[in-house]
Amino acid sequence: MSRPCPQTLLVLAISMALSAEVLADPQSTDPEKTLDSIVVTASPLGNRIDDFAKPVSVLAGEALDLAKSNTLGETVAGETGVQSTFFGVGVGRPIIRGQEGSRVQVLANNMLTGDVSTVSADHAVTLEPFLADQIEVLRGPAVLLYGSGAIAGAVNVVDGRIPTTPYVDAFGGKAELRYNSANDGYTGMGRLDGNFADESFSWHIDFVTRDADDYDIPGYAFSKDLIDEELAEGESLDEFSKGKQPNSNLTADSFAAGLTWFGENTWLGASYNRFETNYGIPPGAHAHEEEHSGEAEEEAELVRIDMSQSRIDLQGGINDVGIFKSLVMRLADTDYEHTELEGTETGTQFFSDTLEVRLEAAQKTWNGWDGAFGIQYVDNDFEAVGDEAFVPPTSTTDWGFFVLQEREFGDFKLEIGARYDDVRLKPDAVGLPDRSYNPFSYSLGGIWKINELFHLTAVFDGAQRAPRAEELYAFGPHVATGTFEIGNDELDKEESIGGNIGLHFHNGKIDASVSVYRTEYDNFIYLEGSDLELDELPVAYWIQTDATFTGWEAQLSWDFLENRSGLWTFNALADSVNTSTDGGNNLPRIVPSRLGADIAWQLGNWTAGFGLMHVYDQDETAPGETETDGYNMVNANIAYRWTAGGTDLQVFLNGSNLADEEARVSTSYLKNFAPLPGRTLEAGIRIFF
Repeated sequence: MSRPCPQTLLVLAISMALSAEVLADPQSTDPEKTLDSIVVTASPLGNRIDDFAKPVSVLAGEALDLAKSNTLGETVAGETGVQSTFFGVGVGRPIIRGQEGSRVQVLANNMLTGDVSTVSADHAVTLEPFLADQIEVLRGPAVLLYGSGAIAGAVNVVDGRIPTTPYVDAFGGKAELRYNSANDGYTGMGRLDGNFADESFSWHIDFVTRDADDYDIPGYAFSKDLIDEELAEGESLDEFSKGKQPNSNLTADSFAAGLTWFGENTWLGASYNRFETNYGIPPGAHAHEEEHSGEAEEEAELVRIDMSQSRIDLQGGINDVGIFKSLVMRLADTDYEHTELEGTETGTQFFSDTLEVRLEAAQKTWNGWDGAFGIQYVDNDFEAVGDEAFVPPTSTTDWGFFVLQEREFGDFKLEIGARYDDVRLKPDAVGLPDRSYNPFSYSLGGIWKINELFHLTAVFDGAQRAPRAEELYAFGPHVATGTFEIGNDELDKEESIGGNIGLHFHNGKIDASVSVYRTEYDNFIYLEGSDLELDELPVAYWIQTDATFTGWEAQLSWDFLENRSGLWTFNALADSVNTSTDGGNNLPRIVPSRLGADIAWQLGNWTAGFGLMHVYDQDETAPGETETDGYNMVNANIAYRWTAGGTDLQVFLNGSNLADEEARVSTSYLKNFAPLPGRTLEAGIRIFF
């Protein structure tokens, strides 16, 4: 099926911008402005964005404030190559280059979250985007740093709960209150930072609270095709929800406190975090169960998830010790649980206790080489109790050892690295075997600074991933996927070989990049449906096959006009990914292609923006998977910032899906039951002090 070519449009826009800028003022380039100053904390080497051969992006400052949403996935979904899962507004996990779940590692300050969001699509991430200082997105394998769970990439949320440098002011902070028209929802957040004892101690306190009702939708909750099927079976149109998405309301609360002591060349800090949320699961095809005897309709009990997590973090470091620039130790202990509530009854419960210890040693420059060594240990105990406990209790341990090295040779920078893991899984169930794996991964990359304007990057990765407990041992009904899942305890480890080539242009007014990538998998693990049924659910098997991912990404940011009318910036992005298996089929739930553009304006204390994101049809589906129509998202924002009494204040108004278009996420298990929210206005105020 033919479709518009988004890459042609974006490449044309980039070409016009480059031509206009370079030809208009060839002397305008300042070498000091060609490198982004943002430090990516996910790297133990303290590299800036432009120091990476791998594609990396960072959300921070006003861009992060504008992007912040209920879920981490939705917050980063505007980044090139990144989209989000969707299981109602309470659940959204990042999808990087078409891959998600157990292949995308979500991190809090470089440490695992400790939740069970990879076990099921309806489980939320225990991170609060509203509290982030910056969010780092690593596209492509990040296994060297974070293990096999990052074989497709990683998202690291940096929140400053443990100060790593002394806070210079005695007291400071930020507060925000916003209202959402689509769900009549309120979100409030606040944070305080300070120091005492002659800056020997720095402290941090934060909180977020959120309360939202069912959200507005443009039409019916059920898709047209599904409604037509139900009507053909005798259902009445009045039975279907319209205008509101049933059981999509939520509450969430988070609180954290941290304290750090600073010595002459050492520091030691600790923090405690409590996260709680309660959210509804939008009803699917089994939400209606009609008695055809003429009695009144009986509605199936709606499902909610009541989730909580307590977390303790410890961090410490020593600078300038022997041959090392720094030694940094991190420890995180998380206690997670959630209960699936079926009406007033307690359904399945999930428990997860995770201990992670991480040691990183950054070496002093040796014979021109900079680098780091590290050890990571993870101990996880998982248990599910109830009728839908489709995964048995399992203990998983992982010892990981990694090394990273880099060196500059004139205008060329070489990056190499390797990692070895020892992963052991022990299920507590009769007849299921223990399994152990030894993933080994490596990377070779380089950056060539062609001149002051252009640099070329290339990366070659070999990565391996150990199967997870749900892939090995699942056996039972899984309502989130609408299947009876059956694992395979003989699965081999995944193996991937891939490469990425990118070209980046950066001067004082234009930032543009284009990258292409290809990853070939041996023993790719995924869930495949069948025609069999158990417990009135279709059976789905965890299987392995060879698979290929190919794709490209492009982005442009162009300050095309600056005069008395203000600073005008044109932004654009486009991305696309295609998959295939050795049998010639597509993999299930792959993201569609996208093309987006916006114009941002700034004049004095005013900022504003208007943009359009077009998501293409997804007709390249796996066997048994339904196609998904494309849609357009029209968004706008305006804000005003001023200072009063030494305090900065900002009022803002954001609008999303302003055309009130029905939009269904092709990767969602709920795409036929729950569209994205309709027209939404968010108004709020931020206070900086």
